[in-house]
Amino acid sequence: MIVRAPGKLVLSGAYAVLEGAPALVAAVDRYVVVDPARPAALVTEEVQAAIDAGALDAAAWFDASALRSAEPEPPSASPGAPPREASRKLGLGSSAAILVATLAARATAVSAAPAGQRAPAWDARALFLDALAAHRRAQGGGSGVDVAASVYGGVLCCRLAPGGELSVAPHALPGGLVIEVFASDASARTSAMLERVRALAAREPEAHRALLSAAAEGARAAVVAADARALVAALDRQVDALAELGDRAGAPIVTPALRRLRPAAAAEGATIAPSGAGGGDVSLFIGGAPPSTAWLAAAREAGLERVPMSLGAPGVHVLDAARPLDP
Repeated sequence: MIVRAPGKLVLSGAYAVLEGAPALVAAVDRYVVVDPARPAALVTEEVQAAIDAGALDAAAWFDASALRSAEPEPPSASPGAPPREASRKLGLGSSAAILVATLAARATAVSAAPAGQRAPAWDARALFLDALAAHRRAQGGGSGVDVAASVYGGVLCCRLAPGGELSVAPHALPGGLVIEVFASDASARTSAMLERVRALAAREPEAHRALLSAAAEGARAAVVAADARALVAALDRQVDALAELGDRAGAPIVTPALRRLRPAAAAEGATIAPSGAGGGDVSLFIGGAPPSTAWLAAAREAGLERVPMSLGAPGVHVLDAARPLDP
């Protein structure tokens, strides 16, 4: 039984979601694949946390290469050695997807469904709660929106309650929306970015509060946006706030490359925004039409590479019985 779980893109609500603002997150058609019949070659911190909590009996083999970007390694110092290929993370929530797929694969074996089909035996809500608890334990907190995307799939609106409960509901994006994904050669650990922002909150609480409030207003506007133009405006408000938040915190939430590309995107009625915690990894061109040839050339010059993927992919599923699970 092979199980796979999708990665995710945070479209709106980064950082502000931790303060109770709504976040929009989409599952993407790039998956972690897990085979519980094969021994684990690596046990992630999140999977180990689930084992320690009794939610998992053992780890399993997984392949998360689809959530990474291949790139050539530097030439080998050994003469005649064949070239090797390295990879870097894309910020698509691989740790959550590995955990979710492993929990599903190690759950009670799939049961026989009518007409000879196979259906997952796990309960989606229970799987979500187990994965959320283990992921937060391993990472020292977090909203859990990446876990929600991997479990349920589709496009979701997530809200974090003061007690830590994460509500999840399907969300319809405005019609005519174009979203293109770009990867950069810069990357940053989400935990390190959050740590710097928390340090700012302790050092300059009023500034931190004001900037997150501005980002939250943009996040709320994004949820109710009726068309691409309104969504772009809501995202731009968030990028403005997050750029200043990063400047004050010493965290490159909005990278120099994105800052250079924003005016050209705006001229095309679009925005270029970091996905999630920012700092590189993946960025999103969002508008009512695809980026122009000139904008794409400017993006390449700025070190951004287009990464083909589709949004709204199904959540965790058995490979030969792919269908989304309802929140």
